[in-house]
Amino acid sequence: MEKKIDNKIEDNRGNIILENRKKMTLTGVEEVISFDDEKILLNTKLGALTIKGLNLKMNKLDVQNGDVMINGEIYYIVYSGKEIKKEKESIIGRLFK
Repeated sequence: MEKKIDNKIEDNRGNIILENRKKMTLTGVEEVISFDDEKILLNTKLGALTIKGLNLKMNKLDVQNGDVMINGEIYYIVYSGKEIKKEKESIIGRLFK
């Protein structure tokens, strides 16, 4: 009898393509933590990613494949080693923002 061994290779690939600081395509995105027109926080397979700029818009979000496309004026891109957790806010806190 043969023993089956599962060789599971973790896919930690993540790519950033930045075109003229106006259009960014990302792969390996696991979760969108928060976004507005000046800052986007993402968890990727390579760590937390912060993107800052002006008029930022997420035009494509494919959660199943981990693909994201962002348009706007991109000024800042930085990875951190830790995963970012979503803040749980009370309903009252959200109402009075």
